Amino acid sequence: MPTTTIKPTPPNREIFYRKVGNRYKPVSEYDSQLCDAFPKGDHLVQCYPGGTLRRFNINPKLAPMIAAGRFADEAMSAAIVKASEMRPQRMPLTEGQRQAWKKLAKEFGDELASIAIPSAREIAEAGVNAMVQEAEKLMEHPMVQEAYNEFMATCKLVMDQKKS
Repeated sequence: MPTTTIKPTPPNREIFYRKVGNRYKPVSEYDSQLCDAFPKGDHLVQCYPGGTLRRFNINPKLAPMIAAGRFADEAMSAAIVKASEMRPQRMPLTEGQRQAWKKLAKEFGDELASIAIPSAREIAEAGVNAMVQEAEKLMEHPMVQEAYNEFMATCKLVMDQKKS
């Protein structure tokens, strides 16, 4: 009978087995430390109900903007969808043209033919504007306003220090 050596599994690892015939064979290993490891660099981690978001190798100066973008992602998506809606290349000049366009849009519904597609710049601008609007809503909260005021005071001190 062959001898079996049982190696102790470190506490952060778990081995998964599959039954093959009458025996169990190891098929995979889970290491929580390996899964949660980060490579060298600056990273942003956000935890929210149902998941986490990890951004690797970010510029630390951009961390507040990236974090703010996470709060505004739904509003930005809605603004981008609205900004990327198809529309006539030139605005209809006559009432007849306006009515014809409305009839075309009604007939085609979601399948409206592409007459003019907004530029990537217009779409990105709509997303940024949505993020600004979300930031303005957040600024109504006294704690956010206080943190912003401290940030601006720190920026002023840094700028004053650079000038001297």
